[in-house]
Amino acid sequence: MSHELERMGDTTFISNTFKASPHHVLIMSEHLVLKGVEYVTGEGTILVEVWRREEGGERTILVEGGEGTILVEVGRREGPSWWRWGGWRRHDNHKFRPISEVVSSYKEELNTALKTLQEKLKRNEKMKREFEKTVQHIKSQAEHTERQIKQQFEKLHQFLRDEEEATVTALREEEEQKKQRMKEKLEEMNTHISALSHTIKDMEEMMKANDVCFLKEFPVSMERVQSSQPDPQKASGALIHVPRYLGNLPFRVWKKMQDIVQNTPVILDPNTANPLLVLSDGLTSVRRSENNPLLPDNPERFDSLPCVLGSEGFNSGTHCWDVEVKESSVWTLGVTTASNQRKGRVFFNTDAWSVSYGWTLGFRVNQKLDRVRVNLDYDGGTVSFSDPVTNTHLHTFTTTFTHTLFPFFWCYSSSFFICSGSLRILPVNIQ
Repeated sequence: MSHELERMGDTTFISNTFKASPHHVLIMSEHLVLKGVEYVTGEGTILVEVWRREEGGERTILVEGGEGTILVEVGRREGPSWWRWGGWRRHDNHKFRPISEVVSSYKEELNTALKTLQEKLKRNEKMKREFEKTVQHIKSQAEHTERQIKQQFEKLHQFLRDEEEATVTALREEEEQKKQRMKEKLEEMNTHISALSHTIKDMEEMMKANDVCFLKEFPVSMERVQSSQPDPQKASGALIHVPRYLGNLPFRVWKKMQDIVQNTPVILDPNTANPLLVLSDGLTSVRRSENNPLLPDNPERFDSLPCVLGSEGFNSGTHCWDVEVKESSVWTLGVTTASNQRKGRVFFNTDAWSVSYGWTLGFRVNQKLDRVRVNLDYDGGTVSFSDPVTNTHLHTFTTTFTHTLFPFFWCYSSSFFICSGSLRILPVNIQ
C-alpha cells in the first residue's frame, strides 16, 4: 500500500481509497514534522482532515493537514505511530482524541481562565474607582492645606506687621521727644542770644558816650556783663538711639514670636488616620467623629482600628512627648514599628508597646490621668510611660529595637463607650 500511496499521492485517490467522509481529530505532540519542516507547537495541537480504511483487522488512518498528508497505521504496534506522506518517516509518542472531547475539556479550562479574568477586571475596576477617589482627595487635601498655610502665614505676617508698627511707633515717639527737647533748647538759645544781643548793643552805645556818661554807666554795664547767663550746653543723648531699633532686630522679633508659636514634638499624619478620626488643623490632636468621610483606602491608613500614627519615625536617640488624655475616657498610646499591619484588627498582636485606660490593650492603667509622658530610648531599647503631673512611673517596656518606630494614638468610641473628648500632644517650652 505504501508504494501505491506514494505513486498516487493526490487528494482524489485518497478520498476514493479511504472509506468514510472526512472528519476532524486532534494530533497531540510536542513536535510535528510536515513536508520536511519541523513545527514546534507547544502542547502540539493541530487540526487536520482524516480518512481511514480497515483491511484484514488492520486500521489505517490517512491524515491531511494544511502543510501536507500523513499516513498513520494503528493496530498491530505498541502505541500509535505516524509517517510523513511520501517519506515514511516514523515518529512515536502521539495521542489521538476526538475533537468533541478535547473541545469540552478546553472550554472548561477556558471558562476557568475567563472567570479569573472577570475577577481581575472587577478588581481593576475597583482599583480604578480608588484611584479616582484618591485624585479627588489629593485635590481636596491640597486646597485645604493651602488654606491652612495661608492662615498660618497670615498670623505670622500679622505678628510681623504688629511688631513693625510697634517698632516704628516707638521710633516716632522717640523722634518727637528728641525734637521737642531740641526745640526747647532752641527757644532757650534764642532767648540767650537775644539777651546777649541787647547787652552788646547797650555796651556799644555806652562806648560811644562821652567820658562822664561812660564813667557813670560803667559799673552797671560791667555788672550786666558779669551776671549774664552761661552759654547753653549741648545735651547728651539728643540723637535717636538707633541700635535700640535695628540691633538684632530679627532675633528680637523671633524671641517675641515664641510667645505665639509652639513646637510640638510629635505631629500626626492624616494619611494614616482611620476615616472615623478627625485631626486638628495643627495636626496635634485627634478625636472621634460621628461622620464617616469618604477617604481613599491608601496602604498607610488604618481601616478597622481607630488609630493614627505620628508623621516622623525614630531609629536612634532619645525622644519624649506628653499627651493630654483628661478629655478621653478610653484611650491607648505608645509606639509601633513602621511595618506593623494597619489593615484589619491584628495591629496589637505584635510590635506595639503601649499603655491604655478603659481598655485592655497594652499595659492597662487603672487610675484616671490628665497627662501621660512617653520616653523612648531607641538605642537603650526602652520605652517608658509616666504621669508628669505627679512624676509617677507607670510602666517600662524593654526590648531591642531594630526597625523605625512611630508614635501611635488610639481613641475608641462606640455605642457602649462615650468618647467625645480628644487626645492632644502638648507643645514643649522653646524659651
